[in-house]
Amino acid sequence: MSNMRLPVLPEDKPKKKMSRKVTLILLLLFFALLAVIFFRSPVSRITDIEFTGSRYSSRQELLKHSGLKQNGQFFAVSGSKVEKALLELPTIQKAEVDKSFPGRVVIRITEFPAVAYELDGQGSLKAILSSGAAVSVDHAGIAVEKPILTNWKSNDPYKAKLCQTLAGIPNELTSDISEIVPSPTLSFPDRIKLYTRSHFEVITAVSLLKEKVAYLNQVIETEEPGLIRMLEADSYVPFYTEGDDASAEEQAP
Repeated sequence: MSNMRLPVLPEDKPKKKMSRKVTLILLLLFFALLAVIFFRSPVSRITDIEFTGSRYSSRQELLKHSGLKQNGQFFAVSGSKVEKALLELPTIQKAEVDKSFPGRVVIRITEFPAVAYELDGQGSLKAILSSGAAVSVDHAGIAVEKPILTNWKSNDPYKAKLCQTLAGIPNELTSDISEIVPSPTLSFPDRIKLYTRSHFEVITAVSLLKEKVAYLNQVIETEEPGLIRMLEADSYVPFYTEGDDASAEEQAP
């Protein structure tokens, strides 16, 4: 009996490997096609841009600085970059970007508070923010309890410091101040004069105002109108006394 040899069957492993590669390539092409279709579709676009909390900047100005635009790529928007760009505006203290799919971007803005007012060279009233920025009262509205800054140069470094100081003082402690004028001396280059609605005149310094304002209000609440000095030491002298009235009567014909 002769030995019979069975034919060797060919291995199909290379075919399986080739089939897997083709499947993988087709899947990648499919997903790439889906991505292209998606990013070209309206679903991936910005359809709504909303700014909240802004009174001093127009929508056009905010859009320009933020870099956002209608129908722009929604997924290309970087919240941190938008926030950083908006903080370059001198009116904006804080910005928060909230993205919600599909296509909605909301920017919540916190602006520097108005601490005073000032008349510009054309006689228009401007609101002065704690950052030192001046904005039209047409956008800001008028708060009657804020003081007027008079005779200040726009580049005076103590003007910006004064605005920062006023922002750190509660409104109830500054509401009686009607006007603030620079009055520098060699000893106190940041010296200022304050005039109050209750007819007091006050001499102090920008660097001392926050520390001394409690004394100012104590005198205003308990004494007659007079001159208050709040520098190295505090003092109060009334404009008129009973002795002055008696002398005036004696001198009268």
